[in-house]
Amino acid sequence: MCPNCEDFARTVLLLGQLALYADMTGADLDFAEAVSPSLAVSLPEPPPGLFPPGYDPGDGPAYPGEDS
Repeated sequence: MCPNCEDFARTVLLLGQLALYADMTGADLDFAEAVSPSLAVSLPEPPPGLFPPGYDPGDGPAYPGEDS
């Protein structure tokens, strides 16, 4: 596995585990809120071939609170 692929997979796994932890009864939500943005920002570029050709992750619907 390429180094970037391994980093990407590990970071996605950690984000998933953090989401599961945040759903648990008694979870420290302050911890989850503090750590999740840092993990998300640390995601490396996705490995080649993960998305279809021409896919633009920024080309989607506007979400509440976003400027159009």
